Amino acid sequence: MGRCIGKVMNDKLAIVFPGQGSQSIGMLKELAAAFNHIQSTFTEASQILGYDLWDLAQNGPEERLNQTEITQPALLTAGVAVWRIWREKNNELPAFVAGHSLGEYTALVCADAISFADALLLVRDRGRFMQDSYHGESAMVAIVGLDNNVIKHICSEAAQEEGEILVPANYNSIGQVVLAGQLNAAKRAADLAKKAGAKITKILPVSVPSHCKLMQQASDQLSRCLSQVTINSPKISVIHNADVACYSDPDKIRDVLVRQLYSPVRWVETVQYMVNNGAKYILECGPGKVLTGLNKRISKEIIADGVLCH
Repeated sequence: MGRCIGKVMNDKLAIVFPGQGSQSIGMLKELAAAFNHIQSTFTEASQILGYDLWDLAQNGPEERLNQTEITQPALLTAGVAVWRIWREKNNELPAFVAGHSLGEYTALVCADAISFADALLLVRDRGRFMQDSYHGESAMVAIVGLDNNVIKHICSEAAQEEGEILVPANYNSIGQVVLAGQLNAAKRAADLAKKAGAKITKILPVSVPSHCKLMQQASDQLSRCLSQVTINSPKISVIHNADVACYSDPDKIRDVLVRQLYSPVRWVETVQYMVNNGAKYILECGPGKVLTGLNKRISKEIIADGVLCH
């Protein structure tokens, strides 16, 4: 056991925060009835954003909640709210925190590297930049059951035909990869993956091809925003998506957040990093258990669950 800012650190514990896809109408409703932190955190966020985020999360419309500039603040707020409940109930701090894509910002807030207010405006703008970065037809396609090298070859073959962009965007679990790029290349990749023996190939209903070169314009805009935001050295080690590394230097954190937009989310390696550095418990902090399912498939050595189950 170590010490961190006057609190006991549990070297065997890591906490992770989900990204887009974990939102749903009515999320955290039951927790809100039991814990004041849910409502108070959403009220705080609503005052910063200028609209009633809790009402939107509870009542929709779903199409608006799923707009990336709304989804990102909603999930950030949900993750911070659940984290506040967990911290009130626990004296220990985790040895590591990490988040899947957007969830990396939640991790940085909970590690006291970025203020909640600054992060809310950052992810709102991040969502807008992503939505506006590429206006052609794009897609993300999930592939299950193929080796990573086979998938990279499929991307090259599918994109080479028309000189398009298609790359692995999310290494979510062993044998589960999501590709991102232009629509026709994604469709060709889905067909090639089926022929190669993939168990599942699915074009995902998303409007933004995250974590590929089509996000270059968004990353440039985000870089300018990040240059104006105060970032502190994290009080908990934050494992970053783009390079599976932890940084204390604010400028390096800014750089890795910019790179994250056009680099793949290396979630498998993130979980393996935690395990290799002693983590035995990886708990998910936020609505749903998307990451919990992925984490269990990545490592059989860990106990994975939601933070409020412990």
